Amino acid sequence: MNDGAHAAMLAIMLILPLSALIARRLPLGPTLKMAAAWVAIFAVAAILVTQIDRFRSGSDDASTTRGQTVRITRDADGHYRVDARINGVMRRMMIDSGATTTALSSATAEAAGVNIEESTFPRLIDTANGQVSARTARIERMAVGSIETRDLPVVVSEAFGDQDLIGMNFLSRLGSWRVEGGTMIFTTLPDEN
Repeated sequence: MNDGAHAAMLAIMLILPLSALIARRLPLGPTLKMAAAWVAIFAVAAILVTQIDRFRSGSDDASTTRGQTVRITRDADGHYRVDARINGVMRRMMIDSGATTTALSSATAEAAGVNIEESTFPRLIDTANGQVSARTARIERMAVGSIETRDLPVVVSEAFGDQDLIGMNFLSRLGSWRVEGGTMIFTTLPDEN
């Protein structure tokens, strides 16, 4: 469902209770109070629905492979890029420590079978190129070299073009990450036997 369809659905959902209030022919003061209450209820519901992925429980760190190190050489343009497997589909991804969440282009999400239909409403996110509308989803499995993580939250948008980014939500699952002499080093926690 596109943004226009979502907006139309929300408008209809809001118009129905408001029209019922008007049809009751109550005095203007109580009608406005009830209308404001319905608007507040729908606003809170919309916010909760768009942010539902933030409330999901479970430890992200438990799904990361342990005891591995991956070294990534800086590209000539100064960025760090790595080949990553997303649900088995190989993509070249830029590492962006300024991005809160890993971001996928629509083409990558489709190729990797990422289900964006679970994301009821798109959300506005701030990018280096301004605000864009994106859908939230989860990657079942993502691997960078020998490091693999599962159930990784992502954002998906056509506005990303063909660019895919590894964000802080992936980096924060690592034991450490650092840059030494033009090489980025990912290290997971040591195996606990």
